Amino acid sequence: MRVKLAYGSDGLEVELPEDRTTIVVPRHRPAAADPASVLRGALRTPLGSVPLRDLARSGQRVAISVCDGTRAQPRRPMLEAVLGELEGRVPPEDVTILVATGTHRVNTQEELASMLGPEILASCRVVNHDARDAASLRDLGRMGADVPVFLNREWLEADLRITTGFVEPHFFAGFSGGPKMIAPGLAGLETVLTLHDAARIGHPRATWGMIEGNPLQDDIRVIARATGCDFACDVVLNERQEITSAYGGELFAMHAAACAEAKRVAMQPVTRPFEVVVTTNSGYPLDQNLYQAVKGMSAAAQVVAPGGLIVCAAECRDGLPDHGKFAQLLAARDTPAELLAMVETPGFREPDQWQVQVQARIQQRARVVMKTDYLGAERLRAAHLEAVDDVGAAVRDALDAAGPDARVCVLPEGPQTIPYLA
Repeated sequence: MRVKLAYGSDGLEVELPEDRTTIVVPRHRPAAADPASVLRGALRTPLGSVPLRDLARSGQRVAISVCDGTRAQPRRPMLEAVLGELEGRVPPEDVTILVATGTHRVNTQEELASMLGPEILASCRVVNHDARDAASLRDLGRMGADVPVFLNREWLEADLRITTGFVEPHFFAGFSGGPKMIAPGLAGLETVLTLHDAARIGHPRATWGMIEGNPLQDDIRVIARATGCDFACDVVLNERQEITSAYGGELFAMHAAACAEAKRVAMQPVTRPFEVVVTTNSGYPLDQNLYQAVKGMSAAAQVVAPGGLIVCAAECRDGLPDHGKFAQLLAARDTPAELLAMVETPGFREPDQWQVQVQARIQQRARVVMKTDYLGAERLRAAHLEAVDDVGAAVRDALDAAGPDARVCVLPEGPQTIPYLA
């Protein structure tokens, strides 16, 4: 059988043995027939809040947080809907769009034009959040489980603060969107390092679909409640990254509704672990580097048998990437076990250590190989991974080696579907 994997912009077809293959995909939802109307509805009939338009006042400074370029958020239609509700009350020149980069690199002007559209880019002030720029942050003291909180000054000083994002299961925060658009999205480096320390990332409830009792979400939510958000809007997307539903209103009420829908759609039960799991990172822009592709590996790890094989297909046009500390940390030790010991050493604190920790934990359970057009075998070896050119051949070889009862699970959409053992 031929299966199309979400890979880069165009996808990747692979040939797999039909009688030994289980395909797990999200429950299909058609795109909203009129996304603009769905978004307006979320802003005008919100959950736990008055409509957005009723919050807007002349003379206000408005800050809107949006996802950075590594996320599939439909920023342009969401911003158009929000700005439409502000029209006549708050002029575009009083609106600042804050790109919630967390610790990721800033987006280029070309990327911003593609993400936001030239009209919005020209009419509103757009600022890339920089977690390492102390002058752009305000120290708010310690919150939650002793988290040093530094947040973007422009966000805190705005009169009307609005988050926008999209909700999907997240491999250690439970779900994306909602309060994550404040912290870590608009947080300083020290805050992010603490929220992503080894103890929190290693906690058993810091995983897909978990909000309550998840130590990351616990602290993220404390920060959001203490610092304030006036209105929030999230969407849920289908496998084509199209809007299927939208939620607006009070931050936590809105996010709870969006998470319930995302969980219903994306989390799928299976009845047994698999000797081989094929996964992706949901195609471009989500699979643009190896750092992001760890999410796809993590989705596969939920159902791979101990000692099994994970085959991850991610284009990685942005490399490992070369920016950040991910590549440097991967090169710091000779084996995944040594990497895990390094990260879990008391007092160890480096940007991107959380991704290294998750990758190393997965590799304690299973062998991981990569299909990618932009990372050669040598660079993958330096990242403790193996290269494969033919996904189908790698699967067939692994099944043959595992015996006649071995089976393969395929996640064509990667972490858009989170399988779990029922």
